[in-house]
Amino acid sequence: MAFAPMGPEASFFEVLDRHRASLLAALNRGGQEPPEQGTHVASRFEDSVGLQMVSHCTTRKIRSDSPKSVKKFALILKILSMIYKLVQSNTYATKRDIYYTDSQLFGNQTIVDNIIDDISCMLKVPRRSLHILSTSKGLIAGNLRYVEEDGTRVSCACGASAIAVPSNVQGIRNLITDAKFLLIVEKDATFQRLLDDNFCNHMSPCIMVTGKGTPDLNTRLLVKKLWDLFHIPVFTLVDADPHGIEIMCIYKYGSLSMSFEAHNLTVPAARWLGLLPSDIKRLNIPKESLIPLTKQDQMKLDSILKRPYVTCQPFWRKEMEMMADTKVKAEIQALASLSSDYLSRVYLPNKLKFGGWI
Repeated sequence: MAFAPMGPEASFFEVLDRHRASLLAALNRGGQEPPEQGTHVASRFEDSVGLQMVSHCTTRKIRSDSPKSVKKFALILKILSMIYKLVQSNTYATKRDIYYTDSQLFGNQTIVDNIIDDISCMLKVPRRSLHILSTSKGLIAGNLRYVEEDGTRVSCACGASAIAVPSNVQGIRNLITDAKFLLIVEKDATFQRLLDDNFCNHMSPCIMVTGKGTPDLNTRLLVKKLWDLFHIPVFTLVDADPHGIEIMCIYKYGSLSMSFEAHNLTVPAARWLGLLPSDIKRLNIPKESLIPLTKQDQMKLDSILKRPYVTCQPFWRKEMEMMADTKVKAEIQALASLSSDYLSRVYLPNKLKFGGWI
């Protein structure tokens, strides 16, 4: 059953439809970016997948007869035995569940998280294949319905509150949407403001997702699943600062810590919708709404500029170099200095209608 259209007229989405057509054409060419984005392949990066683990990577040996690693070796065996029981019984547990089976033995949650990631990497299987789930922190709203693994029917239609991203994304089925685009929102506060402004219904049909900052695994899996199933344009709305750019890169290209699972987590077709550093000058955002870059910001920005995927994103590089030159950053909330609903009423509709993404 399709959703009834509630948003703008079909002509509003002409540029979006053309963008989607170019993405589909790129997929038919073998998954590469559209020609205008350029191509680049490096030892740890492939533009159609993202960051990947290389075959000649450095390995670590953890031995049972070494005083330095005997405890780590024992903890790995302990968690492996728990994984075996989960798989045998076809049951699931969260990382938190595993930690609390013997919190004194493990010491802290981070130790458990790192060991599970090591096991997943060592066996070259996704974490969910180990029957270990992460607790979701992300939210989703908009033109989407699906059935959860236990048969529960879920509608994400916009209202006062959003739906939590499911803990077992792989288990959801019968996904239905007519969405023209998917908007990834960096921060929960911005996401909630867009809900309050009824953005999803005004821009219907669309889907909004937030990972509440750095995204958890389930939020990334859901974004990837929606892209693989529907191939709708994916846009990111982040702060015009190095941290926001970093978060956008995680969705688009992945992270080194999860590079062994890049195929299941990254959406290289994602585009940077805003907030762009060039928007700060173009919209004449007041100086009092801008924030000077800290030393840590500058170091993060320098680090991102050196990454291999930036070489195939000349427009991204130009925006980041502009930030480095002006030495200022801006949060999405800075748009409120123009008017309280400028983001939902003017900024995003214009960006979407006229192709203001890079």
